[in-house]
Amino acid sequence: MKFAAKLIASALFLAGTAVAHADVDAALKALDPDNDGTIDMPEALAGAKAKFAKLNPDNDGTLDEKELSGILDASALKAADPDNDGTLDEKEYAAVVEAKFKAANPDDDGTVDAKELASPAGQELMKLIY
Repeated sequence: MKFAAKLIASALFLAGTAVAHADVDAALKALDPDNDGTIDMPEALAGAKAKFAKLNPDNDGTLDEKELSGILDASALKAADPDNDGTLDEKEYAAVVEAKFKAANPDDDGTVDAKELASPAGQELMKLIY
């Protein structure tokens, strides 16, 4: 019985890993128009602009806590909101993307590759740009 539980846990882990890699591959394909296998800052910001528009169905130019649900939690929103209005405009959202990009780029080469995008910091970035 213990063996079966371990086997199931291993299968679930591998399935989750495969899904994460599929998401990374899809994100790279969508966000990498020059097909160099990496995302640079301009590509990340272009993805962020598209994601912002998608998250903002009321087209009011800001994202509130409800619109950012699953993307940023309340404390991250508060930290990213310098004017304390409870929302992020495009400039504030772009600043969050830039910070997450830097965190996902530990080798500081100016690009995020598939391995970096699959990291926890890369996954946080991906939520904002894809």
